[in-house]
Amino acid sequence: MSSPAPKSPEMSDKSRKYDRQIRLWGEHGQTLLENAQICLINATALGTEILKGVVLPGIGGFTIVDSGLVTEEDIGCNFFLDSGSVGQSRARSCMQLLQELNPDVNGEYVDEAVDQLIDGQPEFFKSFDVIVATAVSERTIVRLSNLLWDMHIPLLVCRSVGFYGVARLQVKEHCIVESHPDSHQSDLRLEHPFEALRKHMAETAITSKVPWLVVMYKCLEEWVSAHDGRYPANYKEKTELRDLIRSKMSADEENHEEAIKAVNSSFGGGKPNSAIKEILADDCCINVNKESNAFWILARALRDFVENEGAGLLPLPGVLPDMTADTASYINLQNVYRSQAAHDSEIVYRRARQLLKELNKPNDLITEKDVRLFCREAANIAIVRGTKIADEYDKGYKATQISTGLETPNSLMAHYVTLRAVDKFQAEHGYLPGECQVEVDTSRIKGLAAKMVSEWGISTPISDDLAHEVCRYGGAEIHSISAFFGGCIAHELIKLVTRQYKPFDNTFVYDGATSQTETFKL
Repeated sequence: MSSPAPKSPEMSDKSRKYDRQIRLWGEHGQTLLENAQICLINATALGTEILKGVVLPGIGGFTIVDSGLVTEEDIGCNFFLDSGSVGQSRARSCMQLLQELNPDVNGEYVDEAVDQLIDGQPEFFKSFDVIVATAVSERTIVRLSNLLWDMHIPLLVCRSVGFYGVARLQVKEHCIVESHPDSHQSDLRLEHPFEALRKHMAETAITSKVPWLVVMYKCLEEWVSAHDGRYPANYKEKTELRDLIRSKMSADEENHEEAIKAVNSSFGGGKPNSAIKEILADDCCINVNKESNAFWILARALRDFVENEGAGLLPLPGVLPDMTADTASYINLQNVYRSQAAHDSEIVYRRARQLLKELNKPNDLITEKDVRLFCREAANIAIVRGTKIADEYDKGYKATQISTGLETPNSLMAHYVTLRAVDKFQAEHGYLPGECQVEVDTSRIKGLAAKMVSEWGISTPISDDLAHEVCRYGGAEIHSISAFFGGCIAHELIKLVTRQYKPFDNTFVYDGATSQTETFKL
């Protein structure tokens, strides 16, 4: 008797190792993560903590670009340096210790200043999915911003000073299929039942064993026939439907109770909301061309389905919520939805293949699996179109929004302005504020911040306490602050490379003294 083939230990170990995160973004998300390459500019405490947050879940690889040598100050705040590395390459030392966290991840380093790469090897950056820059000068920020904007490569510029941190995400266009909205409405098509669903419901009698959806459907039919074909659209009418369901109960039937609770969340599925309509009406969707990516080709195929096949409705996702029922009843109902979802998906897939052929693009650019996922998530697809960081250095840029933030109590807009003043201070004086004399530099930071806001046409002053706070640390990082802030930014990196969840849009400010965070769209 032959023994069964052994299971692959590699797959088993990998699934066990990454089990928790795979539950969040799935096997396909994990694959995208494992194929991604991240470039970190400057191995600061914040920079290495950001990398830690993507190395542990298994990023494909990272490269540290840093021309500096390890100093005593570095060791005091950077967990990924030790006393034996003083005087050595900071890029290499941090890369080695970071790589020890996860042998699956490939680490590289470049002992060059980023400006040298921009000047001599701009193509270097094209091999990365995201560039993260920490503690870089104003001039370098602008140069990186312009270069990467044209390359369509996302850029995250971050700084941590004392208890404060700021991160700015630059992304020209980011397409998201799985946005994972906080509130998710099941698409059950109760107002627009398809033929197979009508047939299944007609053949199914209400018992205590059937899913609550059967109870809801049949009671809804009765309610609609008594209201001239209208569906319940407001609180009063939904209350009437609940009362009708309750009147059908002969005992404490759990499926009836579940139907009553589900009334509020069971209607409205299938129709594109305003955000989806905006995507389907986008010029990139209507006028797909040889430069169009897979997302926009799928969006066009979806648009054609909605207009020609779906009678204004999106493809059916085919996903049912949990319901108390006997196994056979639930599976039978589930199969009805799955079959219709497969039918809708097949129509979109055929249209997508037709578009690929018309555009002379390879057939394997869009797989059947891609289409099934896109159709399942069609109600939640999203586009993020950002702004260029370099534009923020133009006088008057977003002045009204900055002014409003500065005048809003407890807003962190003043932190953003002050940290911008830190960059300007370093550009003018060649060192970080507070490294030499705190009180004098506090006055200078206030003056720089006042000059900045004045150029924006704003008269609101920056507080003395805020200016003093950024100076008293002399530009130093606090490890615990960098660790927390770096973890937050690592989450955004994962969102970008897995193309799941929405990244912050587009400036994120953190005050560790008050445990307060805020985002601004600049």
